[in-house]
Amino acid sequence: MALKATIFKSDLQIADMDRHYYATHSLVIARHPSENDERMMVRLLAFALHASETLAFTKGLSDTDEPDIWQKDFTGAIELWIELGQPDEKRIRQACGKAQKVAVFTYSGNSADVWWKGIASKLERLDNLQVINVPVEMTQTLAALANRNMQLQCTIQDGQVWLADNSQSVETHFTILKAFK
Repeated sequence: MALKATIFKSDLQIADMDRHYYATHSLVIARHPSENDERMMVRLLAFALHASETLAFTKGLSDTDEPDIWQKDFTGAIELWIELGQPDEKRIRQACGKAQKVAVFTYSGNSADVWWKGIASKLERLDNLQVINVPVEMTQTLAALANRNMQLQCTIQDGQVWLADNSQSVETHFTILKAFK
């Protein structure tokens, strides 16, 4: 018998002063049976950093042809493709060919560093690619916010990101390994 996804709900209030984006998103997050709280919360962080009215979670781990999150325009063209983990070079190149922008969020500590060192030179010419590394200690802190019904506030100002619920606030730290050109 196949395991089913666990459903999480989040009312995410975003105040992104860097992009002048202010909105509340009522999100339904299906956590795949093989996904842990850390990965799910990195997905939520990625959503908050790129939030828009058309940004949406996809089938993700359940469908290898889709990213974890994407933004499409009204014609169906992919404006933003967001991947989590350590995708191989071929997958990243294909994504960069399909979407206007691609963001990869890596979060596995030392293995992420090794992955990036091995792949960075092969991806340097991809102008529409951004790679962000979220340190392990940050993903563990974010995982503490995971709850089946989350009321979260995200504030973004001058590149600083805070994520908070009713009892705690977390200032997230991450490193941009490769920026959009």
